[in-house]
Amino acid sequence: PGPKARAWLSRDAQALSPSLTRVYPLVVEEARGAMVQDLDGNRFLDFTAGIAVVATGHSHPDVVAAIQKQAKRFIHMAGTDFYYPAQVQLAEALNRLTPGKGPKRTFFANSGAEAVEAAFKLARYKTRRPLMLAFQGGFHGRTMGALSLTGSKVSQRRHFAPLVPGVTHVPYANCYRCPYSLTYPSCKMHCVNVIKEVYFKTTVPPEDVAAMIVEPIQGEGGIVVPPPEFHPMLKQIAKDHGILYIADEVQTGMGRTGRMFASEHWGVQPDIITIGKGIASGVPMGAIVAPAEVMDWPGGAHANTFGGNPIACEAALVTIKLLEKKFIANAARIGGYLLEELKKMQPRHRLIGDVRGKGLLIGVELVRDPMTKDEAVRERNDLVQRCFEKGLLLLGAGHCVVRFIPPLMITKQEADRALEIFDDVLTEIEQH
Repeated sequence: PGPKARAWLSRDAQALSPSLTRVYPLVVEEARGAMVQDLDGNRFLDFTAGIAVVATGHSHPDVVAAIQKQAKRFIHMAGTDFYYPAQVQLAEALNRLTPGKGPKRTFFANSGAEAVEAAFKLARYKTRRPLMLAFQGGFHGRTMGALSLTGSKVSQRRHFAPLVPGVTHVPYANCYRCPYSLTYPSCKMHCVNVIKEVYFKTTVPPEDVAAMIVEPIQGEGGIVVPPPEFHPMLKQIAKDHGILYIADEVQTGMGRTGRMFASEHWGVQPDIITIGKGIASGVPMGAIVAPAEVMDWPGGAHANTFGGNPIACEAALVTIKLLEKKFIANAARIGGYLLEELKKMQPRHRLIGDVRGKGLLIGVELVRDPMTKDEAVRERNDLVQRCFEKGLLLLGAGHCVVRFIPPLMITKQEADRALEIFDDVLTEIEQH
């Protein structure tokens, strides 16, 4: 960092919580589209999108105009107690866009974690059942209820026990690291069958389970894309036992995977969908959407002050228009290109173990040995840092995965530049 950034880093260290997970010393002054500039005039190509948030790019002019227009009218009237058109319009749009037919209802929150908390509560209220199933490797947030469902890293849970009781974590379909896929190629989705054949017969009475919550593609857990049978089989188990199926689409939703919601890739209709991150192009917002017969709790059962804030609603309405008009298609097209080019790198880079993803949610797993799949954690961290120094912003995921999550308006030229930097840095690391 330059002198201006260093000064703010020093002040930050004194003023903010040390729990924040900063990866490199980027102090942002301005951002437009996929470009970020720091206080010292250094420019960066952003393949983090504010952790998959700014779907339409940084400060898209249409989003900025909607925010400014609404701010001049009024900034806040609590949607839990009062009415305003933007909240209704956005709910109608989400009810239309989410998978499944029939009447639906939307509840607005302020973040993805809050959306998960609302889904957790709704599932218990609707079913009157006490237990929940979540998945190993899954990430759902850091508030106490969401953290109880999270199973991606022990560092996120350490010293916070006791968490919300009644949550059991079961295996996710990480076929790349599954021992059964190596020993028994026709494992018939052992990770799903173990729920029925082990958990339901030993420790988790299925009639006591309110819901299972699952990411269509695990994000923080390492960009883990399950095989096509996984989600339909889970949904069938849930249906057979009266269990609600909650799709956590906080990271995978709003066009990120080349569909409006990742659940659409597998033709699954969730009973509850959680939404966050990309919904309002950087303005804090979260939501859950469910069929009307599921979201039938009475007044006072759940509410908040800022959920569905009018500025956030207006930003989200414009975001949806931009996504539907061009950016979802762009995510599918550029994402497919990016994935293919990264796979082409595998033969010439000994550290690349697996490349996977959908749309513009892509992970490159780094391993020291492709046979043992020994995780190259230090090399991954070094790569992310060196890419920053060369002008490319990336983030990690899982223990050894590099995450590619640029804004959905990214161009082929920008993708090519990111690939060039990534390729060069990986070569440098492998030579030392």
